[in-house]
Amino acid sequence: MGNLIKVLGKDLENCPHFFLDFENAQPTEAETAVWNQVNSVLEEAQGVLAELQSYRGAGQEIRQAIQNPLDLHLQEEAWRAVCPLVAKLKRFYEFSLRLENALHSLLEALTSPPFAPTQHLEREQALAKQFAEILHFTLSFDELKMTNPAIQNDFSYYRRTVSRNRLNNFQVDAESDVNNEMANRMSLFYADATPMLKTLSNATTKFVSENKSLPIEDTTDCLSTMACVCRVMLETPGYRSRFTSNETLLFCMRVMVGVIILYDHVHPVGAFAKTSKIDMKGCIKVLKDQPSTSTEGLLNALRYTTRHLNDDTTSKQIRALLQ
Repeated sequence: MGNLIKVLGKDLENCPHFFLDFENAQPTEAETAVWNQVNSVLEEAQGVLAELQSYRGAGQEIRQAIQNPLDLHLQEEAWRAVCPLVAKLKRFYEFSLRLENALHSLLEALTSPPFAPTQHLEREQALAKQFAEILHFTLSFDELKMTNPAIQNDFSYYRRTVSRNRLNNFQVDAESDVNNEMANRMSLFYADATPMLKTLSNATTKFVSENKSLPIEDTTDCLSTMACVCRVMLETPGYRSRFTSNETLLFCMRVMVGVIILYDHVHPVGAFAKTSKIDMKGCIKVLKDQPSTSTEGLLNALRYTTRHLNDDTTSKQIRALLQ
């Protein structure tokens, strides 16, 4: 851990300046194998977000069942309403495991010798874009999850019902049949305020611990470099003008915030310390220079889902910027 802290003293002025083409980057021959593997996961991401966005829950059926515990018809109705929803929650959780494996493959590719993280991001832009897409998905998923209490309510009711041995009284859709071990893992996943971020954080920490021959700073530099590149593109008119749509601008902001949050979670000192390789003042200023309608949610993500903002090592200036 001492080595991890030491690497944070690098001058922020060394921030690389290059255009990361989030719109048109295509894999080179060297990137193709990893790109195909990750792409097979990312192809499902929009479907997962669409399902989560339309998740309405079984609150009404559950309330009726709880208020009328002796009415077996209402118990069965609630159970039938919850089972397909639990099947959906199981698919989301299983997708997080696939996302974890995809991130592992990307980190391996973007930190492997002999190139430095900056060189990797500039040379292998299609993989860098996929890394950005994973971060974008993560923020989107967690935002939707945080604003939908039905998810935990439905799953809690499912577990309570199973524990009361009601399972044998109703016909259960096989797809929604979650064994005890899976239910425990899903409970831990959905109990977290930002479950996908926690998945990425754990995956990155695990990657560092499993690759002891790889310099620790290569992984942390990959994250801080991505944040820096996004900031530079957002504040440099010559780069911004190359974005063909406002959506790409928003994408770039979300990726910058996502990688800052991930860095803050996996690094013992975090993103807000004076020794951090991420220019937090610059990143926050870039966000505040945009219309508040497009950035308030991102500023809130920095306020409420980071780990080290309230540490003593965070300067008063940075805290004031996020007030």
